[in-house]
Amino acid sequence: MARVVGDPRVEIVDLAYDSRKAGPGTLFFCVVGEKRDGHEFAASVVAAGAAALVVERELDVGVPQVVVPSARAAMAPFAAAFRDDPTAELKVVGVTGTNGKTTTAFLVREILEAAGIRTGLMGTVKQVVGGEEEAVERTTPEAIDLQATFRRMLDGGDRACAMEVSSHAMVLHRADAIHFDAAVFTNLTQDHLDFHADMEDYFAAKRLLFEAEPGVRIVNLDDPYGRRLAGEFDCLTFSAEGADADYRATDVEFDATGARFTVEGKAEIRTGMPGHFNVANALGAFAAAEALGVDAATAAAGLAGAGRVPGRMEAVDEGQGFAVLVDYAHTPDSIENVLRAARRLTPGRLIAVFGAGGDRDRAKRPLMGRAGGELSDLAVVTSDNPRSEDPEAIVAEVAAGVGEGEAELVVEVDRRAAIALALGRAEPGDTVVIAGKGHEQGQEFEGGRKVPFDDREVAREELRKLGSPA
Repeated sequence: MARVVGDPRVEIVDLAYDSRKAGPGTLFFCVVGEKRDGHEFAASVVAAGAAALVVERELDVGVPQVVVPSARAAMAPFAAAFRDDPTAELKVVGVTGTNGKTTTAFLVREILEAAGIRTGLMGTVKQVVGGEEEAVERTTPEAIDLQATFRRMLDGGDRACAMEVSSHAMVLHRADAIHFDAAVFTNLTQDHLDFHADMEDYFAAKRLLFEAEPGVRIVNLDDPYGRRLAGEFDCLTFSAEGADADYRATDVEFDATGARFTVEGKAEIRTGMPGHFNVANALGAFAAAEALGVDAATAAAGLAGAGRVPGRMEAVDEGQGFAVLVDYAHTPDSIENVLRAARRLTPGRLIAVFGAGGDRDRAKRPLMGRAGGELSDLAVVTSDNPRSEDPEAIVAEVAAGVGEGEAELVVEVDRRAAIALALGRAEPGDTVVIAGKGHEQGQEFEGGRKVPFDDREVAREELRKLGSPA
C-alpha cells in the first residue's frame, strides 16, 4: 500500500525516472536499478525543481513523497492516470514471444490500416505515432514513456496500436496498466537466459501478458509453450503445421516472393514473406485483426498488401546471380527457421553468415552454431555485437557447435570481411543468408562504443565490388 508523507496538494506537470529529465513540477520516481539507485538522485532532482517523489523509503528532502513497495511498479499506474488512461480508448494488440513479434505486429498494423483504422506501432525496428515514423531505443519503453506515446497516438489520430511486448517489459512492470484488447503469443525458444533464470522463468514472464486479462488471448498451437497457455486460459488458437486450431493454414506453398495458403474456412492468403514461420506470424495477425472486428476478406487484403519487414528475410539485389537475404535471426530456433526456409528456395548451396551477441545468453551460442552447421553448406561464423566480451571468444563458442554438422566451417571475426568472403564464394543458384543483425545499423563494442554497420548496406557494397571489373 502507498502512503503519502507531506502535503499532497502540489501541482504535477510531468513525470520522470531519469534525473536528467526532472525539472520544475516533476513527480520523480526513485527507481532501484541494477547499477544505480534512484534514491541517490533525490536531492539533485529536488534542487532542479521536482515537486514530489515516489520512493521506497522515506527521505529527508523537503518535498512530499509517496512511499510504495516498488517505485518501478508504481510508474505504470501513475503514468496511465497522468495521461488520462489512453489505452482505455486506444485498441491495443500486444504481441509476445521469442521470435516473430516484430513481423506479427507489423502485419497487425497493415491489416488494421487496410480496414481504415489508423494504427500506431511500437516495436524493435521502429515506432509509428500519428502516421510518423520514429526511432526506438528498446522493444518496450519504460512505462512513463509508453503511456506518453499512447497519448500522442490518440492525439495524432490513431485509434489502435500494435505493439511488441518483451519479457523484460513484463517482469519490469513497463506494460502494466495497459488495456490489451488482444494478446498474441508466437513461440518460446531459448534466449535471454542472461536475464531469466531458466526457460520456466522465461515462460512465466511471457505468461504475465495473458494474466493481464486481455480482451482476447491468441496462441500458436505449434509451439509447446503455446499449447500450455491454451490449456491454462480461454484462447483462440492458430497453427501453420496442421494442428486442430481455430485458425489453421492449409495448402501452404512458398517461393522467393512469399507464401500462399488458406486459412481453413475463412480466406485465401498471399503474403510477401516466405517460410512456415512467417505463415504462423500471418495467422496470428489475421486472428488478432478478426478479434478487433475486421472481416476476413479485408484481413486477407491487408496481408497481401503488406510490405516486407525491414531486416526480416530482406533481399539484397545488385544484379548478382545468387540470392542474398538479411535476417534478424539471433537464436537457435530463428536461425533454424530462416535456413530451412532459405533451403527450400535454393537450387544450389546455402551459405550462412552468423554469430552471437556478447553479454547475453551464452548457452545458446553452440546451439546456434549447430543449427548453422546442420542446415547450411558453408557456415561463416563471425562477430555480431560483442559488447564487453572478446569477439574471438564468442566466435569460438559458436564455431564449436558448427562442428556437429556437415557444413564447411570458416571463421572470420571481422564481420565485413566475413560477408565479403561469403559473397565471394557464392555461385549462381546459391543463397547467402546474413543473420543476426537484420535492421540494425550499428555494431556494439566494449564501453558502449557503437560503430555504423548495416548488413544490408555492407552486402550491397561488397556485391558492387564483386561486380566491378578488376
